[in-house]
Amino acid sequence: MTRKGRAITISLKEPDKIALQTIATQLGYTWGDNPNISKLVEAIAQQKLLIAPNHDWSAELIATLHKAMLCLHERGNSSNAQTIAELLLKRSELKNPLRKEIERFLESLQKPNWRKRLDEFIDQSQPFQLAYQDAAQRIWTFHIQHAEICPRSHEYLDCWCQENSGNTDLPKLQHNWTLRLDRITDAALSPIDKKWRPDLDRLRVELHLYNGLAFAYEPKTNDIYTDWVPDLPQTKKVIREVSSTFWLFREILPYGEDCAIASPPEVRDRFRDKLLMLCNRYDDTAH
Repeated sequence: MTRKGRAITISLKEPDKIALQTIATQLGYTWGDNPNISKLVEAIAQQKLLIAPNHDWSAELIATLHKAMLCLHERGNSSNAQTIAELLLKRSELKNPLRKEIERFLESLQKPNWRKRLDEFIDQSQPFQLAYQDAAQRIWTFHIQHAEICPRSHEYLDCWCQENSGNTDLPKLQHNWTLRLDRITDAALSPIDKKWRPDLDRLRVELHLYNGLAFAYEPKTNDIYTDWVPDLPQTKKVIREVSSTFWLFREILPYGEDCAIASPPEVRDRFRDKLLMLCNRYDDTAH
């Protein structure tokens, strides 16, 4: 005790001291530029800060969050999976085996340098060149003027590139490419002197939904219009802009006869051709 009735001296292990200093800095309890633990303790004593237990989560809640973390990761949403993992590690209820598993999971999410640089280019709207070698030892080079990270079943880079050779989509969409990021082990990135485009190329598509799908459908963020068709009973019209027919077809195929492409003709015909090819597979007696 240094001054009777006013101050006390407490002994802290170095990790605990650092943890308290971090909390003090985060909450703005500082002396000049340095964290001030005394101010933090005083704020707690005056109930300016509330202390809550960190051991009141049930085993069921932790198991559910753990499962959600794994599901999000499997669907390519690594960012939200990481958030849940970091939240779980803060809980004192976490048993040691699960804690170590989550720590290893977070270590596996550490991004390589090229991936961090990719994020920086996108955040800064900086056009760039991306070069990488695929599993077949082929070198791919793209000059990219718009890009966005899209979590689907995996994490993908949707990008507008100057190159369109080899892209089998419709002519209006052939500058759009989708690259699966977990298949790129290393990449060379460098800025290029081009203008950043505001978006990918897009094509407006009209879909008609029938039966239960029409009633159950929930509008997507890229939907422009959603409403019932007055002269067609129990038919819902959805208008949206798509950047890839591949991803559109992959989305609607599971709905079968409950979803049809109404327009434009080139998208409708392309999907119909794929359905005919599918039917021919089943008509083939040779198997």
